[in-house]
Amino acid sequence: MTSQEFETTIRKGTIPTICYLYGEESFLVERATRLLLDRAVDPSLKDFNFNVFYGNESKGVDISDTAQTLPMFAERRAVLVRRAENLSAAACEALLPYIQNPAASTCLIFSGTKIDQRKKFFAELKKHSEMVEFKRLYDNKLSAFIQGESTVHGKPIEPAAADLLSFLIGNNLQELSSQIEKLVVYAGSRPRVTLDDVKSIASSSKAFTVFELARYLCSRDLHNTLKSLDALFLNGEETPMMIGALSRHFRQLWRVRELLDRKTAKPEIGREVGINPYFLDDMITQARNFNRGELRGIFFELYRCDLASKTGGGQPYTLMHGLVTGICGA
Repeated sequence: MTSQEFETTIRKGTIPTICYLYGEESFLVERATRLLLDRAVDPSLKDFNFNVFYGNESKGVDISDTAQTLPMFAERRAVLVRRAENLSAAACEALLPYIQNPAASTCLIFSGTKIDQRKKFFAELKKHSEMVEFKRLYDNKLSAFIQGESTVHGKPIEPAAADLLSFLIGNNLQELSSQIEKLVVYAGSRPRVTLDDVKSIASSSKAFTVFELARYLCSRDLHNTLKSLDALFLNGEETPMMIGALSRHFRQLWRVRELLDRKTAKPEIGREVGINPYFLDDMITQARNFNRGELRGIFFELYRCDLASKTGGGQPYTLMHGLVTGICGA
């Protein structure tokens, strides 16, 4: 079952007796866990019918004993096991009889970061429970995630606005979710979140300055590039974050440059690279400022600068100043 299918079934009222929610994207794991708990247990009776265990602390028997306890004044009990990948071999062995014959009145939730399918415990879980993986979202999936989240909050967001927000925040889903909530409130009674809303909310943020830095840099506007860089350092921005944002931008630019070299039509470039039409002309203009050889060299410099910043190979400002000056004059 996919993560989307799982959340849909929960919203429709289907509560599993056992499930294992895991994956690299901890925000999505935690959100799905909260959604399931909200549906599985009456909030007013949660003190009586909800228990939390931790895999690195549990012996297994305590979990199964609690899971077999009848709920008090309610239809269902919920038991959550966090860090389930850290359950010991003995704890997993103790849990097997319960996994094979779970209590119908309990929702047992395991959450973690990974599974080991070689172990009998996980093989049995696969047979008797719902196992749902929450994978880290790639950059090209962020806009769709933002649009979906905004719709869930009751206020659709314009595709161009979602694209800008994804660039500003990147794949930090916790921060994206927080920004979407702010935007929904900011939009007020208007039917949707617009590009201007994102600009208004983000214009005072460090993320927006990184967006400006990328635009000025790819336009080879050294004066404004250095102004944006100085603003970022004054605001305390971390060098790895800046390099990560620039790397994402130049990856898109590389792809646009390749398609331009193949004489690809503009609408097709937008579809191939996943760029909203609102930003397409600007991206094409930026891509024309570089050939593929220059872009290859820029990626090498981004890597070198990132490595140096993380290993003490230079002062962050000196590294970034040298990087952007080199790109503008390449």
